[in-house]
Amino acid sequence: MTERRLLTLHVPEPAVRPGGAPDFSNVKIPKAGAVPRPNVDVEPESIRDLAFSIIRVLNRSGEAVGPWASPLSDEELLEGLRHMMTLRTFDARMLIAQRQGKTSFYMQHLGEEAISCAFRRALSPGDMNFPTYRQAGLLIAGGYSMVDMMCQIYSNSRDPLKGRQLPVMYASKEHGFFTISGNLATQYVQAVGWAMASAISNDTKIAAAWIGDGSTAESDFHAALVFASTYKAPVVLNIVNNQWAISTFQGIARGGAGTFAARGLGFGIPSLRVDGNDYLAVYAVAKWAVERARRNLGPTLVEYVTYRVGAHSTSDDPSAYRPKTESDAWPLGDPVIRLKNHLIVRGVWSEERHKQAEAEILDTVIAAQKEAESYGTLHAGAKPSARDMFEGVYAEMPPHLRRQRQQAGV
Repeated sequence: MTERRLLTLHVPEPAVRPGGAPDFSNVKIPKAGAVPRPNVDVEPESIRDLAFSIIRVLNRSGEAVGPWASPLSDEELLEGLRHMMTLRTFDARMLIAQRQGKTSFYMQHLGEEAISCAFRRALSPGDMNFPTYRQAGLLIAGGYSMVDMMCQIYSNSRDPLKGRQLPVMYASKEHGFFTISGNLATQYVQAVGWAMASAISNDTKIAAAWIGDGSTAESDFHAALVFASTYKAPVVLNIVNNQWAISTFQGIARGGAGTFAARGLGFGIPSLRVDGNDYLAVYAVAKWAVERARRNLGPTLVEYVTYRVGAHSTSDDPSAYRPKTESDAWPLGDPVIRLKNHLIVRGVWSEERHKQAEAEILDTVIAAQKEAESYGTLHAGAKPSARDMFEGVYAEMPPHLRRQRQQAGV
């Protein structure tokens, strides 16, 4: 009788644990400009290789090279740099505010600024993003008020959402920013549904779905790909692979797919990977995917390869699950520094001007912070009224809510 071999369960493990030497040897990085740029109307099966490579534009010398080099003007790039610097400064001030007890919770974008700031430039008014909690750059680059963002973070009397959301879960229809959901992955199916509705009504607006690498393990992610591919919804399906969920490395959610972009191949969706710390590459790929959606060519799945430098949130201690110096070893560098160096190479920027801009932006953010704090913070000043619980829910308040409001005396 043949002896049966015992089964074993495979549990993916990160290459390095806290205290070890950071190792990113598994991240295969092609030369900048080496990945071809296909026509927008290309058949998905002919570009399968793009789901396993990384599209890059900026080389190590700060030059923009290759077919994906975008024709952005000096002024547009300088504005993009300012958007990223503003988001980074905003993050730093709000992190300090949380440590001071002025807000209950905050989530940084450190190291990921290029993704949302560059993507926003590829959109048109009326397009709708269905973001996660790490795409505030869509608002910053879209001209949304920092004071309003801070008032929500502080949960004060000027909170635009009147205390109905967590501090960093913004919403602005006018700025194409759908209300963030605290339940992971729900926004993916919502984005596809919104895009389908836009197409059914013969509108011109497209949607953009956003998700983190860890949340791709949720069933909503896969359901969204089924509907997007079947109905050729005008949507860009974005995956931000920042290497870590709150305490779990990206290999757990990725499984045996090789890359997150490869997940789209089984659905017949064109799938690309891009250097998420390269502002020009992110913009070029976003523009390509957006154009594809507008031309009724269906969805595109984009994986942004980046690194979460900061903690997952102010409730997280990343030193418990990854080496403290790991972010310094990340081979794709810092998005702000890389765009700064590119602008210096172009002759339109300098180290001195950059330091001056940092000071100017800090002054602007501090001024917004002072104004927001004048309306109150978590433990000081005015709060949203209890009556706000009853307002803005129904077009006409039903009798049972009217009675409850009367009983509450508000």
